[in-house]
Amino acid sequence: MDMHNARDTGAARLDDPWYDALASGWGEPDATDSRPRRVSPPAAEDVYTEVHGSAAFQEVRRRYRRFVFPAAAAFLLWYLVYVVAATTAPDLMARPVVGALNVAMVAGLAQFATTFLLTWAYARHARLRRDRVALELRWVTQEMMRGHGR
Repeated sequence: MDMHNARDTGAARLDDPWYDALASGWGEPDATDSRPRRVSPPAAEDVYTEVHGSAAFQEVRRRYRRFVFPAAAAFLLWYLVYVVAATTAPDLMARPVVGALNVAMVAGLAQFATTFLLTWAYARHARLRRDRVALELRWVTQEMMRGHGR
């Protein structure tokens, strides 16, 4: 089937994203009407305002902030301690630990290790504490945008 001909004749193409529109609930007849009826979705601003004020959204934000702010502050403090020690205490940083490895090199490698540890902890926290609630909230938002939830 030629793409141009399909558009001209009004025939549905199989690669058309709206081909399965009935599966999403749009255009399904209700009990009183046998004709397909489109439900107009609400304005995005209304959905955003309603979701933003919901308890589930506030819970996701609270959980995010309770992890991210202290973790970011601790990491920045650790980084600043390293930089300040490197500039103000060069004798301390040059002190050998094992062989040619000195305090500055160990602290620098610990910065990398801390970065990976913090990334792992953030991913774990998101998976265990926020992802499920955020996914449910996303589903509710999608349903509201289609005009089904509220």
